[in-house]
Amino acid sequence: MAYDYLDVSGGEGPLYLKLYRSLKTAMETGKLKHGERLPSIRRFCEDLGVSRTTVEAAYQQLCVEGYLKSEPKKGYFVRSGESHTLPEQHRTVPVPILLAAKYRYNLGTDCVDAENVDLTVWRRHVREALNRHESVVSYGDHQGEPELREALSRYAARTRGLSVTPGEVVVGAGSQPLLSLLCGLAGKKRVGIDERGFAQAEQIFRDFGMDIVPLPCDENGLDPAALHKSGVDLAYISPSSPVKSGSAMPTSRRFELIRWAQERDGVLVEDDYNGELRYRARPIPAMRGMAGGSRVAYLGSFSKLLLPSVRIGYMVLPPELLERYRMRARNYNQTASKIEQLALADYITSGQMERRLRRLRKLYATKSQAMGKCLSDIFPGIPFVLEETALYFRMPVQEEEANHLCGLAAEQGVRVRPRQDGKGLSLALSFSGIALSDIPEAVRLLGLAWNKKG
Repeated sequence: MAYDYLDVSGGEGPLYLKLYRSLKTAMETGKLKHGERLPSIRRFCEDLGVSRTTVEAAYQQLCVEGYLKSEPKKGYFVRSGESHTLPEQHRTVPVPILLAAKYRYNLGTDCVDAENVDLTVWRRHVREALNRHESVVSYGDHQGEPELREALSRYAARTRGLSVTPGEVVVGAGSQPLLSLLCGLAGKKRVGIDERGFAQAEQIFRDFGMDIVPLPCDENGLDPAALHKSGVDLAYISPSSPVKSGSAMPTSRRFELIRWAQERDGVLVEDDYNGELRYRARPIPAMRGMAGGSRVAYLGSFSKLLLPSVRIGYMVLPPELLERYRMRARNYNQTASKIEQLALADYITSGQMERRLRRLRKLYATKSQAMGKCLSDIFPGIPFVLEETALYFRMPVQEEEANHLCGLAAEQGVRVRPRQDGKGLSLALSFSGIALSDIPEAVRLLGLAWNKKG
């Protein structure tokens, strides 16, 4: 069948992007008229010789933007044509966000494996919290529910080596709200962050008008000499994340950073994302415990331990900021759901969290080994690097390659996303959200996609 209105031979990007652009142009120029029915996804695939994922991605984006409408059991119809066209002087060229939702395999970093989620247990704890009628009809504690802060203080002692009281713990809806609160309390103007960077934290710092100073790292992590010379008075670090040597930041380097904070009268912000989830060796105790609690603000969360959709994190404030917080606490609204706080308190107190932690350590150890072997078999010679606590393999790429490679992967039904940090641009292949049994096939499809490039 001929499609005179299509031209997918030119332009940049993967095939689904070219198809999207071509169909959009045909509707804007009137080659496809209002009310006209487009070929079915199956028919388009057969006629064009492309994958179902390619056509679905293009159709879905056109529906989102209002060019097409989908009528169940009837098909896709042009919603409007030339009415979408703006006068040339007012026209902008949008960058489409292609919503190819029907991936066979998800290697994104923003989800966990549905087969290994304690939904039944978590649902029971939420139901029990909802039955506490007197508790759930009020706003709750500004600092976080007392029983959750009590549970967190015990949990942090057992899993992260922290000696903290419930009064030092502040609960919030994830790390960003807590970091915002911390920035307001600290009142600092210049923040140092290691050269790998962390976009979500940097956005908060920019929102507070802080100067962000990238600091170089050596094989043991952030360089103390550079930190001393930088003139910053707050430093954001992730000591449990792998440094250039491939391991976590060594104890000696941690003490050097603590000495900087003491001498400078500064604050270290320790983002301990998944610090307790290390599985290739025993987790290293949190840095705040080494500092005796002084000069280190600690951030912890449960997005990969429990569920990413349960937005609860916690912060342990150092004494120099805790008193300032207590003076202002009643002016801050609690950002985390009280019901979920109560459920999480019971989940931790019952021992479910630590039992789950032990299971996940074994699971992610097995998954990382499986994915590492598959990657080395399919892509021999490619330098994939395991980011242990972040639960993904990193593959360095050039900037002009990143979106193209993600698009090629999408055509094979595999979701991959780029990541930018101080090490450069890379593709993150996460094993947190994919079933163990699906890893070999997902990597095989990546091989089919990427071995065609060039």
